[in-house]
Amino acid sequence: MHNEPYTDTELFRLIAEGDETAFRLLFHRYVPELRPLIMHITKTAPVAEDIIQETFLRLWISRDKLVSIENPRSWLLRIVFYQSFSYLRRQGVHTRAMDVMASRQDAEDVHNPTEETLAYHQVLHLVEEAVQQLPPQARRIYVMSREKGLRIPEIAQALMLSPNTVKNSLVSSLKIIRKRIEQSGHFIPMVVLWLLKL
Repeated sequence: MHNEPYTDTELFRLIAEGDETAFRLLFHRYVPELRPLIMHITKTAPVAEDIIQETFLRLWISRDKLVSIENPRSWLLRIVFYQSFSYLRRQGVHTRAMDVMASRQDAEDVHNPTEETLAYHQVLHLVEEAVQQLPPQARRIYVMSREKGLRIPEIAQALMLSPNTVKNSLVSSLKIIRKRIEQSGHFIPMVVLWLLKL
């Protein structure tokens, strides 16, 4: 990577080649824009974080197809709007979801049950399996972080542990999860796991 700024298209090309630094640059470039957008739709901070994480996991899994995407920003926005719509639909807020999506004409072709979508769901299933196999306290810490959206200091206070103990437990859990995923034939860099679950 050079010191000069990269266009989104250049970052997509580098990510397609497996460049994790480019992945981090794109993540930090777009999260400040995506987070308030998702919050506006879902009104829920933990959900917004989940959608951001899922969006970038999907990006990494489908990285071999990134070079063919002409407008990276629109591609990311379409995924975000689809994920937000899915959340609203799961919550049973059909009218609100339809109103949101009606305002986004380019969101109609967001979801296609493609190969990368299947891989994405397979990885999430593997993550869930790995979490169930964690030691009880590690699983408790992980679930508090992942499902309840609590931060390390909050988890530490709730469990009467030091923040370092909580952080070390999460790091250890992530390594176990990554090993489980890699044993299945998938490759997920540690940076994606951190985005996915912390």
